Amino acid sequence: MPEAPLVSTNPLLLLAAHAATVQPPRHAVRRAMVDWFACLVPGARNAPGTLMAAALAGERGAGRARCYIDNEVSGIRHAALLNAVASHTVEFDDIHRDSGHHPGSVTIAAALAAAQHHGASLETLHRAITAGYEVACRIGMAVTPSHYRNWHTTGTVGTMGAAAAVAVILGCDEQKIAHAIALSATMAGGLQQAFRGDGMSKPLHPGHAAEAGTLAAMSAAAGMTGALDVLHGPVGFAAATSDSTGRWDVALAGLDGTPLIDSITFKNHGCCGHIFPALDAVTTLRAEHGFGPDDVKRIHIGGYSATKDVTDRPDARTEQECRFSAQYCMGALLVLGGVRLAAFTPDNLVNPAIRAIMPRVSVSLSPDLASAYPRQRAARVEVELTDGRVLSHYQPTRKGDPDMPLTDEELSQKFRELVVPVVGQASAEALLNRLWHDDVLPD
Repeated sequence: MPEAPLVSTNPLLLLAAHAATVQPPRHAVRRAMVDWFACLVPGARNAPGTLMAAALAGERGAGRARCYIDNEVSGIRHAALLNAVASHTVEFDDIHRDSGHHPGSVTIAAALAAAQHHGASLETLHRAITAGYEVACRIGMAVTPSHYRNWHTTGTVGTMGAAAAVAVILGCDEQKIAHAIALSATMAGGLQQAFRGDGMSKPLHPGHAAEAGTLAAMSAAAGMTGALDVLHGPVGFAAATSDSTGRWDVALAGLDGTPLIDSITFKNHGCCGHIFPALDAVTTLRAEHGFGPDDVKRIHIGGYSATKDVTDRPDARTEQECRFSAQYCMGALLVLGGVRLAAFTPDNLVNPAIRAIMPRVSVSLSPDLASAYPRQRAARVEVELTDGRVLSHYQPTRKGDPDMPLTDEELSQKFRELVVPVVGQASAEALLNRLWHDDVLPD
């Protein structure tokens, strides 16, 4: 078949040209890397990454990319796969609100592995990460929100972000970047059902995306071509995974503006992001009215589609289920004072005080909030207390979203909270300082 013509109306070609030239907002990229390492380090000590590393021990391959699960060097694909799995495991990784996915777990894992292996500069790594975020987030915007009904967006569009990022590291021109994206699109995957119940497969989605995107970029760099209409064609990615051939006018708006990595959500809770606005609402009400868990008779959460479809889990039992349960996370917030790593220890998963709250929490769909999703992630919460008072709060956004961002110091505190228990204070501070200030690649 002849290669598709290079036309400016093709969204894939526009994205590839953009990825080849976009300039990184360096402080925003440093923030993303601080957050990624904050999630990676604790995740690298836990399943499923540890199990996958053991399964693949004989397939490490030669290379200079660091696999942080066992701290050994390996081939690019091996490191990209396992580091992406690890960075998604504790459910604290970043979010792009308008595309509804976690760009960092995939893009940074793939880009850093390629940069380490090839000895790229930190400046090149920053360009690659920025390009990967642009491609993944904008393709996600083209298919959101209908894509999310059946697909895990991190595993799908993340593949294309990884391909673009690694292609930049490899020095590809815009045509080879386009072929990298095209090749990666046909390898994208990740099903919603994989995390609607129990199991360890959710972190595999960013892992597969990072590895597949890396493979696509390496293949394109060597001259392999892909179908350049694969994103917007009548049976292409958007048509197959959403309710149209893509909202490309929305996705491509603002290409000449500030890169999207500068408008990323950094998680302030260690659970599903669709629960965040309700948690923030109750945190506000507690600060204003001073009630405790024993004072709560009933909590009702009104939210958007994913609030109801993904997080209404009144019978959650396992760690995976509880991270996605509005009922469990609300109980943990009231009893423990926050939804951090401690909320998901074996003891707290069966904590009677948390379990006692869960039947008091209900979730429903609010049509006005649903119509504002995905550009707005809001919640309307009503808390009835045992003394008869009924308190209500509308939470228009989430702490950590671009319009209510974590400060650099808050991001550093999150890093310390997650990393210090794993590596100790001195090592954590040294890594944090390097991420904020060094001009060389993290090792």
